[in-house]
Amino acid sequence: MLVSIILPVHNQGDHIGEIVQGYISILSQFIKDFELILVANACTDNSAAVCQGLLNKDTRIKLVQISESGWGKAVKLGLKEAQGEIVCYTNSARTSPEVLRSILEYSLVNPNVVVKANRKIRDGLRRRLGSLLYNLECRMLFDSPVWDINGTPKAFPRKYTPLLNLSREDDLIDAEFVALCRKYDYPMLEIPVLSTRRHSGKSTTNYGSAVKMYVGALRLWQQFKKTSPA
Repeated sequence: MLVSIILPVHNQGDHIGEIVQGYISILSQFIKDFELILVANACTDNSAAVCQGLLNKDTRIKLVQISESGWGKAVKLGLKEAQGEIVCYTNSARTSPEVLRSILEYSLVNPNVVVKANRKIRDGLRRRLGSLLYNLECRMLFDSPVWDINGTPKAFPRKYTPLLNLSREDDLIDAEFVALCRKYDYPMLEIPVLSTRRHSGKSTTNYGSAVKMYVGALRLWQQFKKTSPA
């Protein structure tokens, strides 16, 4: 069974090589066939060059480059490239090899279930409060059964084709993912992740982007409401 892991990369040249090598080392211990799809989006450092070097050394690595930045854009492009029967995407700036292994092990044992991380540690009270409000909003709007909408890794079986065709190109792509799971009654399993320390850099989430996500979730709900049968 081929497993596809999508890794958006943005200005991570100082650590992406080490992280990918760590993924390969631990994945090789329990998965026979896998592919790592690196999506370098609008990198202004040497990330793309580092990814190209990794590609030259291991045929299980794919590299896609886009000039526009954005979490949603990178995830969407990676989903189009993925060929695996199990598909997974995650934040390569936060996900340790051990966390990736845990999620994928659950996914392989539960091949008909969507498996995702539930991050249990946040950086700072304000960030935790903002995340709580956003997750409460999404639970109310989409009747979501999960507590961490944006938590990654997210892994799912390829046969759940709506999840391969997400439309959002921004940070709302994770809310769309969960809303589709609820719409089609895909079973979901949320695994606690106790460590979410970034490998490097800072989060791009700020007050402005947080407000956009609150408003965006409401608009996404309105969109789903219009397309749902009466």
